Amino acid sequence: MLEQELQIRRIDPEAMLMHEVGIANSILEAGHRELALRPGSTLVSIGVRVGVLSGVDIEALRFAFECLVAGTSDEKVRFVPESCPRTNRCTACERAFPSPAGSPFLDAPCPYCGSTRTQFVSGDELDLAFVEIEEPSS
Repeated sequence: MLEQELQIRRIDPEAMLMHEVGIANSILEAGHRELALRPGSTLVSIGVRVGVLSGVDIEALRFAFECLVAGTSDEKVRFVPESCPRTNRCTACERAFPSPAGSPFLDAPCPYCGSTRTQFVSGDELDLAFVEIEEPSS
């Protein structure tokens, strides 16, 4: 019984990739919705902002996107992910600052005034940053 309780739960890598495949598909669909508004245009690139606390692995997302577009008319579409750090705002001096690289899950004191009264601002986002479309030349 104790042995069972102490077992570490491992996340199946295939299950993780399935999560990113769904996200990559949604990103590609968003690009196609924009493309549909400009008949005759070509989808060039799609950029996303991925927060370190979003639960999304950027490399798995990149791999999923590449798998989705392989062998299709979207094969040349560039995928441009941007990793976003956790950012806090100090309630004492009102300045925003990124959390130290080694500890995105931990609250850190303000590097400007030393106060420990900080609030989470960002780092959990998963946002479509841009869709680049090339319109046909006239």
